[in-house]
Amino acid sequence: MLTQEDMESRESELARLMEMMRDAIQQDGGDLELVSADVESGVVEVRLTGACSSCAISSVTLQGGVERILRERLDWVTAVHSGVDEDMDPFESAFLGRGNYVPQYIQH
Repeated sequence: MLTQEDMESRESELARLMEMMRDAIQQDGGDLELVSADVESGVVEVRLTGACSSCAISSVTLQGGVERILRERLDWVTAVHSGVDEDMDPFESAFLGRGNYVPQYIQH
């Protein structure tokens, strides 16, 4: 069982790393939000929003970027659950981006 100090330290590390990743994602019109984190079990849940919710490479961003960084830099992270905000209109989402991605939904 972790002490209160250890739990606060893990929460702080996670928050710092999330902010670092958010800066990069926000440059493309998206965002990254922390849905939940159990610092004792090491399970973290995140979600991409904004332009990232319609991005064709959102799964690459989540698995190859967010998950990889969290697991590599925070040795206590055991699992990362992730997804995209599916409530946002795909065309509105695509409009938020800067065109550095291929939209998942293409109007014909």
